[in-house]
Amino acid sequence: MHSKRMTRPSGRSEQLLFLTDEQLRQGIELMFFAYRGFTADPDRILENYAYGRAHHRAIHFINRTPGLTVNDLLDILGVTKQSLNRVLRQLVEDGLVESRVGLQDRRQRNLYLTESGAALERELSDAQRKRMRKAYSNAGPEAVHGFRTVLEQMIDPALREKLLNEKDRG
Repeated sequence: MHSKRMTRPSGRSEQLLFLTDEQLRQGIELMFFAYRGFTADPDRILENYAYGRAHHRAIHFINRTPGLTVNDLLDILGVTKQSLNRVLRQLVEDGLVESRVGLQDRRQRNLYLTESGAALERELSDAQRKRMRKAYSNAGPEAVHGFRTVLEQMIDPALREKLLNEKDRG
């Protein structure tokens, strides 16, 4: 990794990175392999239910925001209504998600995990937390902060701003 120090007008120095194409390729490959590892444990659990990653993502975000509307979940996941409806139908039929009529707007459907859905979510997230905790612990606090910054910077700017604003409020 090549770097160069530059002095800002404020007097603070900032380190600029100049990465080669090969270093970027290696980073891309590491992301592929890290994602494979990150999803491997939940994938094994999901196989028992004949579910895929779309089911996992839906369960995760419904757990994070009980009462989430179908439209909000569509926005979060960035999928088509048709694909989300297929996933939600299966989760509702299997007794993992409950869809309730909205209190303010009866056209809305609010989503909640059932007790079984919450148990599956815990099993899935426990596996990922265990892997992430070990990686963070091995990497150290500076690396954790840097990794989070890199991930935030990879999110599309409009979505990043929305997510970071929500995080600040929550």
